[in-house]
Amino acid sequence: MPTPLSSSSLCRSLLAVGLVCIVAGDLFAQAHAVAPPPPSGARSAVCHQRVVPQLVDITAKTKINFSHIAAPEQRYIVESMGGGVLAIDYDRDGWPDLYFTNAPTVAMALKGEKASSALFHNNHDGTFTDVTNRAGVAHPCFAMGGAVGDYNNDGWPDMVITCLGGNVLYRNNGDGTFTDVTAAAGLTESRWSTGAAFADFDGDGFVDLMITSYVDFKLNDLPEFGKSATCKFHGIAVQCGPRGLKGAGDTLFHNNGNGTFTNVSQTTGTDDASGYYGLGVVWADFGNTGRPSIYVANDSTPNYLYRNDGGGKFAEIGLESGTAVSGDGSEQGSMGVAVADYNHTGRFSIYVTNFADEFNTLYRNEGKGNFTDVSYDSGLALASLPYVKWGVAFADLDNDGWADLFSVNGHVYPQVDSLPSGARYREPANLFMNQRDGTFCDAATQAGEAVQTPQVSRGLAAVDLDNDGNVDLVVENLVGSPMILHNTGQPGTHWITLDLTGTKSNRSALGARIILKAGGTTQTDEVRSGGSYLSQGDLRVHFGLGSAANIDSVEVHWPSGRVESLGRPPVDHIYQVLEGSGLVAPGVIRPAGK
Repeated sequence: MPTPLSSSSLCRSLLAVGLVCIVAGDLFAQAHAVAPPPPSGARSAVCHQRVVPQLVDITAKTKINFSHIAAPEQRYIVESMGGGVLAIDYDRDGWPDLYFTNAPTVAMALKGEKASSALFHNNHDGTFTDVTNRAGVAHPCFAMGGAVGDYNNDGWPDMVITCLGGNVLYRNNGDGTFTDVTAAAGLTESRWSTGAAFADFDGDGFVDLMITSYVDFKLNDLPEFGKSATCKFHGIAVQCGPRGLKGAGDTLFHNNGNGTFTNVSQTTGTDDASGYYGLGVVWADFGNTGRPSIYVANDSTPNYLYRNDGGGKFAEIGLESGTAVSGDGSEQGSMGVAVADYNHTGRFSIYVTNFADEFNTLYRNEGKGNFTDVSYDSGLALASLPYVKWGVAFADLDNDGWADLFSVNGHVYPQVDSLPSGARYREPANLFMNQRDGTFCDAATQAGEAVQTPQVSRGLAAVDLDNDGNVDLVVENLVGSPMILHNTGQPGTHWITLDLTGTKSNRSALGARIILKAGGTTQTDEVRSGGSYLSQGDLRVHFGLGSAANIDSVEVHWPSGRVESLGRPPVDHIYQVLEGSGLVAPGVIRPAGK
């Protein structure tokens, strides 16, 4: 590990000459961390001058009956980190289904007891049916999270589930069932895997897989609760880690095109040789090169940005790009990550959720591999400071054509409720609306009671569950039931959603870039796997159009290199797009059942 330094001013000096900067102490536990004072002019404006869409808790109405298992004291770090949710249209009927991961307590695991994850089928009427047992996905492992991608290009989306002890790859059989093909696919390993994301990094038409891992945690060698300095929080005994524990390394798997994968982490330089604590991961084409790069959110250590240089080569440029640490040179306890062209520059910026007393970080993409921390200038920093932040999504919640931000929170230590400091185990969410000028306003208290309901949240998926053109939010909580937030939308606005299928490109169309022009603005987005925290959002790409009732143009840049115009399709519809054929009927892209 790099040598700890004592001040942010020293950090800035070291960063200026290209050296790694590490702030002293256990940044995850925050036993002695103090948030830096906000810069002059920093603000976190409330959204007084606009109507905010209402996010209504409809969990009971959906008939989703699921509860994540939680140890009351969470004496071990593995008990506080799980809870991912995956949006996956597993039967390709055009309606997103939901998969929630689950994990046993350490005590249960030592006795050989399991925790059931759950798959819920979308019934097209606002309700869901539990199909877990029929699908064969109840007990993958000591589950953390996962990602969705069609690894064998058969038209049926598959799932990878990350676990304490490795990964599980579920092949979608196309008949409502899944098969565990982990061993046959060559994805076996024994690490504590956390984040996952699919992408075709070499352009061969098959999606590859990036897996992040957290710490080297063994059930037969448990760290003692509260024993050392890295097992304390404001003087009280808590779980140990991640500081004081060994990092677990990351893995990049190359898809061989025959149903198997090869570990290429070391040859590509993406193996996390420094032993950082990997959590959120996402692929995105940050440099508009046609090649997806990798961003990894590392807890308590600098984040990674692996630039894809082609030819199977990556260069880690986190520090030099400005995305490894905050603008004041401090490493942060990073958990989740979201990507979007929030300011309509045609470049994807990065938003990272962090630990308590650390602001969430917005890295604005300046082009040419350079990013700037604009967290305070954008109005995002102050309102996020008090919380422990996890799942996150950029989503145009009011369909005005500008990406908003939603993130969920919840502490890691149940013991904080005994402190007089004001920190609490259950915490409300954050909602920031895009003000279309590079800044955001705080709308958390204006979007409805559910957003302010204190919870111990982890995973988050943004997905239009009812196909009404408004992006909904699905929260998986570490403690208790999930929360399904229905977006009531903004009257008078328009939208379009695109469901892409590759032919020469990978079948999931991961990495396809869409450029849409309407109402005098240009929007850019990608089909993207992974992101958030341990979760998977909708693979369909949604664009709000504001008051624009007509689209000027839509252009798809496929991973294969093909550029395809979709013309001027009518607004307020979900369209299926087949590479080389443009807009097609839904039945064209749906594979034949098995």
